[in-house]
Formats: sequence, structure tokens, C-alpha cells
Amino acid sequence: MELFYYRRLRVYQDAKALAIVVNDLMKRFPDEERYALCSQLRRASTSVMFNIAEAFGRYSTKERIYFLDIANGSLMETTSQLELAESYGYITADDMSRLDESIISIVKQLAGLRKSMAPE
Repeated sequence: MELFYYRRLRVYQDAKALAIVVNDLMKRFPDEERYALCSQLRRASTSVMFNIAEAFGRYSTKERIYFLDIANGSLMETTSQLELAESYGYITADDMSRLDESIISIVKQLAGLRKSMAPE
């Protein structure tokens, strides 16, 4: 069995790409947000991929689903923080639209993965 097989999952790759895009966008934020909104946004956006990885480090289905649910919650936290960043004028409406598309795609992938693990 391949140890890090979760790295091949599209949902993991998409979550990683989202974290990278968010990190790049934060470079536009003012310095005073470095330890406030930027810090929270960085933690939330990276938490998605981290929790997907952690899910696949667990042996029980219940624990895997738990960490996928945490990843989903981190996505919701990320999108609310991005919404605030848009309201503050740190990112554009076009940025937000593209990010929303990515986030919706990841949410759907997580839901499908979770459903495939849930007992019938």
C-alpha cells in the first residue's frame, strides 16, 4: 500500500492549489493584517489539505469522516474570511468569484468522498 496515496487525490491537490492561491492573494493585504486576517486565513486555507491528509492517516472510517468534516468546516471558514477580505477591498470580486468556484468544487469532492465512506 502506498503510504502517501492521498496526494494523488484530486480533492487534496485542489485543496493544496487553493492554499497556494490564497497565500499569493494575501501578499496584497496591508501590513496591519499580517497578524490578524492573514494569519487566520492562512491557517484556515491550509487546514483543508492538512485535514484531508490526516483523514487518510486514520484507520477507522468514523475518524476519516470526522477529519473530512473538519476540512469542510475549514473551507467554510476560509470563504467567510475571503468574503471579509473582499468587503475590505483587499481582493476583487473576480478573485472572489474564482475562489468560490474552487471552494464549491472542493466541497462537492469532499461530500462525494465522505459519502463513499459512509456505511449504508
